Amino acid sequence: MGYVAIKGGAQAIAASQRVCELLRARQAEGTPLATETIEHQLRLLHQRVLSEGGVYHPELASLAIKQAQGDSLEAAFILRAYRSTVPRLTETEVLDTRQMRITRRISSAFKDIPGGQVLGANTDYHLRLLRMELLNESEEQFQSITRDWFQSTTDLALDQIPDTFPKVLDALREQGLIAPSDPQRRGLDAFDITREPLIFPVPRSAALATMARGEQGALLSIAYSNMRGYGDIHPTIAELRVGFLPVMLPHPVTGRPMEVGEVEITECEVVAMYEGNGKADMPYFTLGYGACFGHNEVKAISMAILDRSLQIGMDQGPTNPSEDPEFVLLHVDGIDSMGFCTHYKMPHYVTFQSDMDRLRTTQGKMNGERS
Repeated sequence: MGYVAIKGGAQAIAASQRVCELLRARQAEGTPLATETIEHQLRLLHQRVLSEGGVYHPELASLAIKQAQGDSLEAAFILRAYRSTVPRLTETEVLDTRQMRITRRISSAFKDIPGGQVLGANTDYHLRLLRMELLNESEEQFQSITRDWFQSTTDLALDQIPDTFPKVLDALREQGLIAPSDPQRRGLDAFDITREPLIFPVPRSAALATMARGEQGALLSIAYSNMRGYGDIHPTIAELRVGFLPVMLPHPVTGRPMEVGEVEITECEVVAMYEGNGKADMPYFTLGYGACFGHNEVKAISMAILDRSLQIGMDQGPTNPSEDPEFVLLHVDGIDSMGFCTHYKMPHYVTFQSDMDRLRTTQGKMNGERS
């Protein structure tokens, strides 16, 4: 692929950047958008960028959205570029998601689950109708919403709400309905996709890490192809969790694990149809897993479906795109995809001139043969 250096474009590029700033400032009518406003009022957009950017920093995710003027891919690109400049100081031990401070927890596999279903904040049950009253909101209305909420919760027995909830899958394991974990895979170091290239075949941890910071739309698209029949994963959600997971690091003096903060994550565990490799093999339910930063339920579910699909492809060989690790993992990263797409806007003068020369030569030869 040939490129050519060009001159004289610096002033045009600088002017283009000034136009972007002008549009941002003029359309806002003199009211700058606060990063706190982005984080809380554009919550799901903010957490999508947080997840795809691959670094948990809520304030900088808001800043990236503001800088990118709402372009989620560009914002994730900015955030990931920042991450590449930050030194890595330490690593956590494996974190147990049973310790999550739950804000939402549901299961479509069972009506009653240990600890109960917790609907939390979700739009699944809302009517998709435009709420015209939101066009003219005021600070007083925001204060009234908050005041009414706290007044309505004064009678709740908060001390009866458990700090943690058991996993739904634990009950299925106790009943022998899920295959025991492979002892050879226990204790394996997680694949670091930020430092090691993907050389196929890759371990499951590499696939999960790649999908965890993958682009939500890409994951959904490939997972949907499997749901429609280009694959055979028809899962049931054993448990979908949204909450805050404590981050544990060793104390600098005692070495004992201590909580240094928490990150909001979404975790999904799906159960697929049982399978056995032969008449003598015990059939079990199979599992798919997804987890990512922020409140991103569609992404976590899509990731869990693809995890189960990729396991089939790795064990039995892929029969469709959603089971092919190379196809899936090299096409779900929004930053890579966007970068390759937008590079076509860069100067390709040399290659196109060459194409025109070949076309003219070919046309000339064909005209000569016809004459």
